[in-house]
Amino acid sequence: MTGVPDQQAYPSAQASPVGTDASGTDRDLRALFGRSMAVFASMAGPAHMLETANPAFFAAIGGLARTRTDVPLGQLMPELAEQGFITLLDRVYRTAETYTGRDARVVLGEGAKAREAFFDFTYEPRLDVAGNVIGVRMIGVETTQVKHAQRLTAEHRALLEQIARQAPLSEVLEGMARAIEDLMPEEMLVSVLLADADGRHLRHGAAPSLPDFYNQAIDGIATGEGVGSCGTAAHRRRPVLVTDIATDPLWDDYRGLAERVGLAACWSTPILAGDGSLLGTFAMYHRVPRSPQEADLAVAQLFADTAALAIERHQVEQAYWAAEVREKAARDDLAFLLNASTTLSAELDAVHTLRRLADACTPRLAPLCAIDVIEAGRVHRVATTALSQTQQDLLAAHTPAHDADDPISRVLASGMTEVARRAPTGSAPWQDLGVTGYLCVPLLDRGNTFGTVTLLSTDGHVFDGHTIALAEELVARAALAARNARQYTHRAALARDLQAGLLLPDLPHVPGAEVATYYHPAGEGLDVGGDFYDVFPLEGDQWAFMLGDVCGRGAIAATTTALVRHTARAVAPLVPGPEAVVQAVNQALINRPAGHGTGFVTLIYGQLTPTPNGPGHRTRPRRPHSPPPPGHPPHRPHHRHARNPPGHRSPDPPRTSQPAPAPEREPDALHRRHHRSTPTRRRTLRRRTPRRSFDEHTGQTHPAATDQRRHASRIRFHRRPRHRRRPGHTRPHRQRTRLSTPDGLTARTRLVT
Repeated sequence: MTGVPDQQAYPSAQASPVGTDASGTDRDLRALFGRSMAVFASMAGPAHMLETANPAFFAAIGGLARTRTDVPLGQLMPELAEQGFITLLDRVYRTAETYTGRDARVVLGEGAKAREAFFDFTYEPRLDVAGNVIGVRMIGVETTQVKHAQRLTAEHRALLEQIARQAPLSEVLEGMARAIEDLMPEEMLVSVLLADADGRHLRHGAAPSLPDFYNQAIDGIATGEGVGSCGTAAHRRRPVLVTDIATDPLWDDYRGLAERVGLAACWSTPILAGDGSLLGTFAMYHRVPRSPQEADLAVAQLFADTAALAIERHQVEQAYWAAEVREKAARDDLAFLLNASTTLSAELDAVHTLRRLADACTPRLAPLCAIDVIEAGRVHRVATTALSQTQQDLLAAHTPAHDADDPISRVLASGMTEVARRAPTGSAPWQDLGVTGYLCVPLLDRGNTFGTVTLLSTDGHVFDGHTIALAEELVARAALAARNARQYTHRAALARDLQAGLLLPDLPHVPGAEVATYYHPAGEGLDVGGDFYDVFPLEGDQWAFMLGDVCGRGAIAATTTALVRHTARAVAPLVPGPEAVVQAVNQALINRPAGHGTGFVTLIYGQLTPTPNGPGHRTRPRRPHSPPPPGHPPHRPHHRHARNPPGHRSPDPPRTSQPAPAPEREPDALHRRHHRSTPTRRRTLRRRTPRRSFDEHTGQTHPAATDQRRHASRIRFHRRPRHRRRPGHTRPHRQRTRLSTPDGLTARTRLVT
């Protein structure tokens, strides 16, 4: 806002006195308004001849160019006739009635020098001694600055409302620039430049009245000393006022550009954030050289602060939306990785895992993907994906070259990701595929590279940092899944081979019998099972068979299985009967080292002897029992937990009415346990883990004292009574297993555990 120019000593027009009283009054008014900012003028006659006026009047209507008297007001200020002010003077002169105007708008001057002004004024008649109207007197106050301040306040309030309702920044800055240009009395052009994030360059923000070529020329200028008004103000962080562009050294590099636009002065104010960081610049251009007034500087600072508020709000909003975009991208990436990881781990096959990896990469990460692995010292392509079948066929037919120019060879050698915005070198169908860039990521297994994943871009696709990080994370997960699949395959094959080595390679032919087996280990086949079977010939026509279950799984169970099978095969031809074989197996289990396992073994062992009549003769391990209690017949022995040596039988005690005391028992190598159960209850195998004690002196563990007798045997007899035991009476029963053959050969064995 421009104030009234500095007042000068304007000559007062001396009019011929019309009357004595009138001359005295005019002299008093001239004395009163001579140095006042209020405008005063005295006109005489119906032509409104300007007789006298104070300097403020001449300054308001145009300065020295219009400082004249004894001329009609309509001739001095012809623009007043079109606006109706001469008509008002005529009416006051004719009616002798005073006229008062409030905030009257008047355009002063003509053409390019015209300006808008507002006045509060009064037209009152000048009377002579007889009361006749001899002229009109005008007294007024210019309210242009007040009016502009009111409009400025209204525009500022409108800008704040725009900022509050989160209007676009371009709309706010554009409206602010136009409002200032409309409010200023002289022609003014406003420009707002925005600082980059680093504060080193200025970008176009708003300049509605400047030509496009000028805005494009200053878009992106650097901040620094001597870079025009705006670049220097941004560098200094304080206003830079250039009153004459033609002579100011700050505009040496941009003077020709300013002359093309017709700019003569530029006042630039930096736009600073609350923390002092640079947000941009606010510039006011003038067509003529001009120095700013205090009001101009106040307006510039006011709107610079308003622009700072709008820019900071915009930055906060942009940061919020950027955070939303990053969060959504992060959620999408996590969902992508989760789904891909689930797909990669769906099947424990290394080749299928890598093929699923290729499917996951296209088209999310790149339009083309190829996966190569090292097998037997050579690079083999195991998977390819593309947007079309033709492209996939071209990729599958390509074989990586073993030279330094091939990126796959370099990545296999270095184990580091390689990215380039060009096609890979070497002989390959890159031109046919339209490849414009590549990303090669290594497949690592505990630091060792066993393959690569090559992503190829086409049609302007570019690998940015986000895509590279996502690809590396996906490939790392795929490498882990492939490693697990390879380990599973290797372990499953090892367990299968070891399991097969513990079983019969082929079933023998048993005369008069049909032998069939079905064996399927529980679980996923990663551990060696504890179940085993065997059928082998003995001397003569006899055959031995056994079916066992080792407590536990894995390598310990495998060693125990081998121990039981080979012990039984070794001692069966040397000892008489199945019971001796079982005793030998039991002794072998007891004598095994502690590190080879301490679990129990459930074993069914029997021998078959064909007879000429058809039915086979069965043999079974047999254990003697303790003598029956008194009062029971000899053919119904009472089962006792005997601890007699094998083959020992206690003599029958004499029959008396009083029960005999229990004889002294010695530890037995076999642990036989009588189970009480209902006839409908199935057989239950009970296994107990021995309690062990720790020797602080030797650092070894030993069976607890209370468990030594319990674990003297590693094979248990399990028997179940057929009837509920009655008080004072027990009846031993043997549980038998019957094997039937097509020709009538039958064998019954005792269940030994």
